[in-house]
Amino acid sequence: MEKLQYISQGTTRIGQENNIRTMLDHGIRWVQVRWKNAPPEELMRLCESSKRLCSDYGAVCIINDHVQVARQIDADGVHLGLEDQSVASARPILGQDKIIGGTANTTADVIQRIQEGCDYIGLGPLRFTATKEKLSPVLGFEGYINIIDELQSLKIEIPKIFAIGGITLDDIELLQPTGIYGVAVSGQITQDSSLITQFKKALK
Repeated sequence: MEKLQYISQGTTRIGQENNIRTMLDHGIRWVQVRWKNAPPEELMRLCESSKRLCSDYGAVCIINDHVQVARQIDADGVHLGLEDQSVASARPILGQDKIIGGTANTTADVIQRIQEGCDYIGLGPLRFTATKEKLSPVLGFEGYINIIDELQSLKIEIPKIFAIGGITLDDIELLQPTGIYGVAVSGQITQDSSLITQFKKALK
């Protein structure tokens, strides 16, 4: 599983497509298509074009929230927020071979996601981020340490955890020792795609 995930940005379908194509051109191989409050037809068109683009680049295409859309376009999987459809109900729709990721904010959330059979967990936010409307309590670096310590004390095997929420390149050095698997990034690499190579090197 890739250690660097890109969460798409853009307020229009064309803007989203251009950003995704640029990210793929610069080495991203895992795209989560996320476009909140999009017109349904435009969202479907974006997801279809994103799936084609990702296939052309040999990249994974994950759809945020929309399980039926992911099924319809044969995406590689879906990412579900805490208030979205449950993993248990999404699995029969998508099938056993598809990737299902889930958001978490607390130790209890992580345990719930593990029990649901999530393939990976997006844990955060690290800090405030303007890309998310309903922001969960900010974890900070200590939050990641505390949650992973709690999992270890409960003798729970650490799942593939991705730090999310305002992640920057400078954070990688502090995040990796906490036990996370990777990071999901949006704003910084959308603004400067040349940083993708540095992110990948830092995550090795």
